Amino acid sequence: MGVKLNILNEDCRKTMENIPDNSIDLILTDPPYNIAKYSTGNIILPGRSALNNDLGEWDLSEIDPAEFLDDFKRILKPNGNIFIFTSYNQIGKWHEVFDSEFDTFQFMVWHKTNPAPNIFKKGFLNSCELIVCLWNKGHKWNFKGQKEMHNFIESPICMRPERLSDPKHPSQKPVRILKHLIEIASNPGDLVFDPFMGVGSTGVASAQLGRNFIGVELEKEFFDAAYKRLKNIQTELPLPIG
Repeated sequence: MGVKLNILNEDCRKTMENIPDNSIDLILTDPPYNIAKYSTGNIILPGRSALNNDLGEWDLSEIDPAEFLDDFKRILKPNGNIFIFTSYNQIGKWHEVFDSEFDTFQFMVWHKTNPAPNIFKKGFLNSCELIVCLWNKGHKWNFKGQKEMHNFIESPICMRPERLSDPKHPSQKPVRILKHLIEIASNPGDLVFDPFMGVGSTGVASAQLGRNFIGVELEKEFFDAAYKRLKNIQTELPLPIG
């Protein structure tokens, strides 16, 4: 029996109003980091095409973690988990709002082994992203082994052929990283929810691991790309999209 995928092109806050209480096993998402105001224009790279440093208008809308607390707590099963990709400028906001509401607030570091070069050589390479990890006592957890359970993971950034070029999402996550998190924090047949789906990488990872998936994306071009990706993997599994 195949997994079920349900993806929607709308504001995730509207979607969550219709998700039943205690129905989600894992919330795994990558909200905007709100760093577009710090990143503008192209960066000229010697011998390479210029690096586009404009993240997009969608990243300018401020993300307030407090807007998601009540719905995240309501829809999550008592033994569920939450993983939220974030950045240095937001992890404190997530901690301030969510720490007192869950038994455990931890974080992971994703080290990108091939970050964009620092051509000005006046600071560090931007090679790390953070992942907020939340759960309560009794949460489901598939401990892989001591060496695999560090809160530090390494991989290249998403590259071709996996990385889409049209549209090009500036923060497309590698399916390999998402599958690692999904395997730890859920079981086959569980329901994974991504309220900031982007181009659907969490859905791809979920389907490949036999998890059901609900994904929401507000930007139409990213939603369309996600739909195409999820339709394409139906050749491997029967994946009805509702």
